[in-house]
Amino acid sequence: MSKLRCHISISLDGYVAGPNQSVENPLGEGGERLHDWVATLAAFRRAHGEEGGEVNPSTPVFEQSIENIGAAVMGRNMFGPIGGGSWVDEQWKGWWGDNPPYHYDVFVVTHHPRDPVEMEGGTTYHFVTDGIESALDQAKKAADGKDVMVWGGGQVVRQYLAAGLLDVLELHVVPVLLGSGSRLLENLGDVRLEQVRAVEAPSVTHLKYRRVS
Repeated sequence: MSKLRCHISISLDGYVAGPNQSVENPLGEGGERLHDWVATLAAFRRAHGEEGGEVNPSTPVFEQSIENIGAAVMGRNMFGPIGGGSWVDEQWKGWWGDNPPYHYDVFVVTHHPRDPVEMEGGTTYHFVTDGIESALDQAKKAADGKDVMVWGGGQVVRQYLAAGLLDVLELHVVPVLLGSGSRLLENLGDVRLEQVRAVEAPSVTHLKYRRVS
């Protein structure tokens, strides 16, 4: 049965992005440090068409996190720094260039309609204006039995958590204090999670949870 999964890096004080996000700082001030642990991995570099890198206890965690994914959901602010009341820049096609690393359908939750955008390598962005449940339903159909990944950002992950729709949450806890920014675990209501794994690795601790019905 298809599951909704999320794996996301988080600071010790609970932020998944720093303050003052912008085109120049897509993850906010200091936010890039949340991903230092994965950027050096050989498995991550290979997934992005690059060579080199290292192997450490984070390697199997990362490899398992991207297995069996058939489609994805993300929030509008993760897709791009596009504010205001509409799509300011219709030419914007995400942060990841002409060939994004997804290679499947990605459903962007937004209030503002836009035609689908087909990219190289099999990624197509679909813009969903009728809520997170509709985006999930469409993603599960596109995934064809595989799992769906919520890639972020913090706001849309919180919505899926609060709605009881997220089946698996994996937090990569990084010893960084950001002070402010996009906070993940707040205003969630009665969300019940069970820890299923903890892995200590260089510069990060991986905590994996499943939703308790």
